[in-house]
Amino acid sequence: MIAPATGKAFAVLFSALYRWDPSSFYQITWHWPESVLRPIGSFLIPRKEKVDPKRFAFVDLQPFTIHLDGSVDRREVDAGREYSMDLFFARPGDIVVAKIDLKNGAVGIVPNWKNVVVTNHFAVYEPNLDIIVPEYFHLVIQTDFLKAHLWRNKVGAEGRKEVKLDFFEGQEIPVPNKDIQQAIVDHWQGAQHEVDAARNRLSEPVRTLHNRLTEIYRSECTRDIIHSRFFVLDFKELAAWDVKSGRAASFRIACPSFRPMSDFIEEETELVRPASEPDRDWPVYGVSNKEGVFLNSHQKGTTFNAPYKRIRKDWFFHNPTRCNVGSLGIVPDVSEHAITSPEYQVWRLKQDVLDPLIPGYVACLIQTPFFLDLVQFNRVGAVKQRMYTENLMQVRIPYLPIPEQQRYADARQRALTELDAAKRRLDAAREEVEAMILGTEKVRIP
Repeated sequence: MIAPATGKAFAVLFSALYRWDPSSFYQITWHWPESVLRPIGSFLIPRKEKVDPKRFAFVDLQPFTIHLDGSVDRREVDAGREYSMDLFFARPGDIVVAKIDLKNGAVGIVPNWKNVVVTNHFAVYEPNLDIIVPEYFHLVIQTDFLKAHLWRNKVGAEGRKEVKLDFFEGQEIPVPNKDIQQAIVDHWQGAQHEVDAARNRLSEPVRTLHNRLTEIYRSECTRDIIHSRFFVLDFKELAAWDVKSGRAASFRIACPSFRPMSDFIEEETELVRPASEPDRDWPVYGVSNKEGVFLNSHQKGTTFNAPYKRIRKDWFFHNPTRCNVGSLGIVPDVSEHAITSPEYQVWRLKQDVLDPLIPGYVACLIQTPFFLDLVQFNRVGAVKQRMYTENLMQVRIPYLPIPEQQRYADARQRALTELDAAKRRLDAAREEVEAMILGTEKVRIP
């Protein structure tokens, strides 16, 4: 029997050990009757359905990725690509484990996609639906205490440590009746739906602005230069001999009232050397097309070997290789030590100009499909195209009066306030769900 943890020390009977590794001695204390606990392998049935390369071309298959939070995404398939590794089918509703990242909770549920396949680096299981609600099992895996338990029990060589499948399948978790499982799932999904609805409201000013920009463009340009398959212009108008430059020049001529971003923005490159303060925890921010600017990690100064870029509230930065898919964002309220990758392009709005732009308005603008279309043909490079700040400054946009800008900024701020409240409720729901799964909080069945 394991004694309760007391500070940094705890007691365990030698007969209870299965390996000589102090980090693995501590076990999860479930607050459920023994009759409710079942090993994972008792309700997950291994599926080993090999893909026949003679019957399926790679382009007809759908590889996918499992993230550490258990979410899944499609992986792009190059047309004509051959596959040399053995592939295995995963059917909709199956539970898939990323073996090397199981220690981090990389366990996902296959969506209703056709011909999903994985390599031998994954394990596929068919859940016994008479016993387990897959979404409930997914929540169990994502609890902090179970992920910590899996992490403590990883084995293998340094850099390749993983949780063995036989250990995973042998772990007992609470499997109450399905009504209780579903009630826990419904409690979590209700809070998640609130966040999704709030995110959708945050997209509304972006959609409205996109329609407004498109309306202005169509009223000024007699022909759709952005999407047309051909255009004609004088050689002297070309800045460079490529199709993108030609389209940009055609757009500039067709929309003479549109103004370059250089009228409104300027590059901001303030380099910081975190290694000069080795004991400081530096907040490092990233940017994505889903979250915008987000806190990626805290890192000690000792972990840095290059200068990073300082960021401030209401500045902007983007990923130069992914800005065409929306990886641009506005910096939220951050600490004075906030930094981002030196590879990212950091810029801010000019202050002392006759026709300024409002930060909240620009935050909407840079997410509109209209703006991202303009980004597409203002990038530089051949195989891996990039958008540096100097290229962004060449993007031409219509200027909207301050009162109109303010309406979009205000709508965005209201949506952000709602989203923050929904996220707080989701955090509370996460704690309640973990307590329900652990058995320290009663599950209420409607």
